[in-house]
Amino acid sequence: SPLADASKYSGHLIDFNVRAERMGWLPSAPQLGRNPLSLKAEADKAGLSPAEFTVQALKSGELRMACEQPDNGSNHPRNLFVWRSNLLGSSGKGHEYMQKYLLGTKSGIQGEELGPTEGIQPEEVEWQTAAIEGKLDLLVTLDFRMSSTCLFSDIVLPTATWYEKDDM
Repeated sequence: SPLADASKYSGHLIDFNVRAERMGWLPSAPQLGRNPLSLKAEADKAGLSPAEFTVQALKSGELRMACEQPDNGSNHPRNLFVWRSNLLGSSGKGHEYMQKYLLGTKSGIQGEELGPTEGIQPEEVEWQTAAIEGKLDLLVTLDFRMSSTCLFSDIVLPTATWYEKDDM
């Protein structure tokens, strides 16, 4: 809004997403930058409950949310299960980026990496000059068509079609 205080609402669009996740406004569960099982062990060592330890670590900055460091190697998913969707097909907008950054394959990206540009950079998100390519270890697709996503998948599982469901 033009009437809003610009000093309170500065930054990049991803900064607003991080703030919204931090405040619990998004449907995603706030993901932490470390394994919750190791946090439990650290809390036991410190003699605190896991909730108290997590709150203290978040306030002190020792623990960060995963959305603040999306390009950190420990903060991205390793497995992707696709059901009845063609994420990596030509019908998917931006599939070239998924091919490059999720799978690490050749892609049709024509633009250059932003890298160390002098443009607008996020305030809340840690900026990485080089993006990680090939983040996924496993891609599983459940589909009864051989879609483009199936061609890139490690495992393709068949699903029942209408004639199998109707016992024809």
